[in-house]
Amino acid sequence: MSKIVHPYSHRLGIIRDWKSRWFATDKNYRTNLKADVLIRQMLVKELRGMYAAAIEFERNAKLLRIIIKTSRPGIIIGRGGDGSTKLRNKIVALMQKEKLPATDIKLDIEEIRSPESNAAVVAYMVAEALEKRMPFRRVLKQTIEKVIANRDVKGVRIALGGRLGGGDMARTEELKRGRIPLQTFRADIDYAREKAYLPYGVIGVKVWLYRGDIFPEKEKGSTAK
Repeated sequence: MSKIVHPYSHRLGIIRDWKSRWFATDKNYRTNLKADVLIRQMLVKELRGMYAAAIEFERNAKLLRIIIKTSRPGIIIGRGGDGSTKLRNKIVALMQKEKLPATDIKLDIEEIRSPESNAAVVAYMVAEALEKRMPFRRVLKQTIEKVIANRDVKGVRIALGGRLGGGDMARTEELKRGRIPLQTFRADIDYAREKAYLPYGVIGVKVWLYRGDIFPEKEKGSTAK
């Protein structure tokens, strides 16, 4: 009772898949896991401000495939692919520095067609507006109006925590529109956290998006009663 569960992990194996997909023996499991954690930490720092929503890994014996999902792929790729080449070189340098086993690295950058229906992009939009010193209540209202106007979104909730408005005491504020059925397994809940770095402290941003229910496809040959 009264335990808060991460909406993504709550649906793993039901409507969600792991963000690192590979198999390993006992010998190389530790090194693979360490590589995933270090690369993810580095990419989160490098891609801040580029609207990167998700970083996923796929691995086999010889190849490490890194999938970056973003709403602005042109910023990451750069002119003539210079940006993605530099990013790949930084990943290779990190692996050499940490003495991780050398593998071929393939960098795939996928575009998010509907940014307003992605919680990570929405969370960064809120954090970016707060860092530009916009009033937090106006940011909440404008963002929720923009998100709920999207057809795919049926419910949105945004929560802020910290020294809001420069106050001496930290507090929380949140705004909600529509439904957010957190305990329903088939509910497509997208969740993300972000930080807004301000002169008087850090403000935390949490976003929940409800995009309808996902039902398993009916088996071929079965007839509906």
